[in-house]
Amino acid sequence: MAAISREEVAHLARLSRLAVTEEELDTFAGQLDVILQAVAQVGEVAAADIPPTSHSVPLTNVLREDVVTPCLTPQEALSGAPDAEQQRFRVPRILDEDVAS
Repeated sequence: MAAISREEVAHLARLSRLAVTEEELDTFAGQLDVILQAVAQVGEVAAADIPPTSHSVPLTNVLREDVVTPCLTPQEALSGAPDAEQQRFRVPRILDEDVAS
């Protein structure tokens, strides 16, 4: 006997606002039963002496040290800009005053 019934699948479908056919109810009930059995097997394997983890392998940051390198001056960066103001790129306004606030 399935651990989840057709009626339970239909109820879940209604809660999720999914249109499910009668044929799909049987299919989903069987599939959900397999999923529940797999989750139960994982629960049986989990031991109290193994700490819970969020990942299967330990994660460590592999970031490099910051290195200062030469870069463009503000004037060089803005040299190709169509318009600039106060050492910043100036672009056309796309929002009205009242929308932006």
